[in-house]
Amino acid sequence: MTIQFSTKIFPQADLGSQKSLKSSLKSLLAQSTDCLILAYSKVDLDSFGGSKAAKTKSGFLAELDQLLGGSVNHANVVGDLDSKQASICVFRSEKRWVTNEVKAKRVLLVGLGDLQLTSERTLISYSKIARAALKVLSGNAIKDAIWFVPSFSLTHQGSFITDEVRLTIQYAGDQAYRFGVRQPAMKFKAKDHPDTFKHLVFAGNDACSKELKEAVAQGVAMVEGMNLAKDLGNLPPNICTPSYLGKAAQGLTKKVGLKVEVLGLKQIEALGMGSFLSVAKGSDTPPQFIVMRHQGGKAGEAPIVLVGKGITFDTGGISLKPGEAMDEMKYDMCGAASVIGTMYAAALMKLKKNVIGVVPTCENMPSGSATRPGDIVKSMSGQTIEILNTDAEGRLILCDALTYVERFKPKVVIDVATLTGACIIALGHVHSGLFSDDEALVNALTKAGKASLDTVWRLPLDAAYHEQLKSNFADVANIGGRPAGSVTAACFLSRFTEKYHWAHLDIAGTAWKSGAAKGSTGRPVPLLLNYLIEQS
Repeated sequence: MTIQFSTKIFPQADLGSQKSLKSSLKSLLAQSTDCLILAYSKVDLDSFGGSKAAKTKSGFLAELDQLLGGSVNHANVVGDLDSKQASICVFRSEKRWVTNEVKAKRVLLVGLGDLQLTSERTLISYSKIARAALKVLSGNAIKDAIWFVPSFSLTHQGSFITDEVRLTIQYAGDQAYRFGVRQPAMKFKAKDHPDTFKHLVFAGNDACSKELKEAVAQGVAMVEGMNLAKDLGNLPPNICTPSYLGKAAQGLTKKVGLKVEVLGLKQIEALGMGSFLSVAKGSDTPPQFIVMRHQGGKAGEAPIVLVGKGITFDTGGISLKPGEAMDEMKYDMCGAASVIGTMYAAALMKLKKNVIGVVPTCENMPSGSATRPGDIVKSMSGQTIEILNTDAEGRLILCDALTYVERFKPKVVIDVATLTGACIIALGHVHSGLFSDDEALVNALTKAGKASLDTVWRLPLDAAYHEQLKSNFADVANIGGRPAGSVTAACFLSRFTEKYHWAHLDIAGTAWKSGAAKGSTGRPVPLLLNYLIEQS
């Protein structure tokens, strides 16, 4: 973990109660911290004196102003206090603070704007506020801070507090992530140094203590899972091979007690995974088939199964990709990375659910032994597949994994894959593509995405699209042409999922960023983990 998170409870602290306002502020300001973070609304600012000439001041900001020796009033007079959402004002310790026993070195005020009604409060609006505050904490002399959660929550509803705190931790972890710090052997750039900000304390009161502690525990596990997924995605493909992924998964058994089994080439052959093996044929690096088990639920409870595409490098095979940006094809295993990261997070938080993670992993390389366009292979299900394009390889390894998981008699199966460029054309880099005919599962995943701002958008699975996958020589072709490419890819996978409830997530547009910010995003770990939390 590159940043530490914890909780602290001030039992009676309530900035919304005039009776306890002064004592609450005094107890918060008396904490030895580099920065105390509080939020204020437009109503607070208006009460303090929206008109700078106003002589009568009352409420939260007025009380804070007295304890800070007039600092708030001065900021208001010179125009540093703003009623706009996500506005920031930082006060630094002065001699006059000592009189009121203020030990906090800084007080950071964050504007909530005009969000007065619960109906106006959304995670999107909150995310702007949280990001603005977190940005101030990074890259300067602030090493630790106290975030007083009730000041940000206009309602004490548990769902608001849980979602907002979890999202704050998610963003803070993302901001603190440094690949070169977490992987010292890969530290090739001078900028790969740890963030100066180290510790964020989420403070609350008795009214929200239960939700707060639970949200912090879940948020910490989520960040750990995201960090692992990012690390695996960002590693160069000569290091993060199928064998490396297998060892990384096995290494989690000692950390969190996951049960991990890694099947090698001979075992994969014995299972009859002809489709999976057809992709691995062109590489000298042997394939691996990883099975991870978290037994947090009752014995005999049907598990939720996550399947992640693990192509550790994708050249396209004989259907060779263009050379431009081919280095980014190391990210073609981000589905696998997100499943491994989610399994790690679920085990860390001791999720009371049975969850199984399955990762078929190999390289897709061109060679004299590589599969050719026109070859026909037999999948584990017995269905034959005509391979018209070897660059449509993700579905070929996933289809055998989707057949394999039938043995678990799953409650649901969710596969995660950087599957198609067509999904990027359709949805860009905002939403992951969601495909499923199961309405309950679609609704649950959509809700989980909104709760983490790791969002999905449903795309069709109509039977008519299957017409594009017809083959003159096999049961099915592995591509259906350029039209609706992401849809026909999902339709191909659906042929291997008829024995259970299933959803497919195409994360080709969301799993990593290109350009100056190039790197793995850790998505959709937040989405998957929020879904698992809701199910448990």
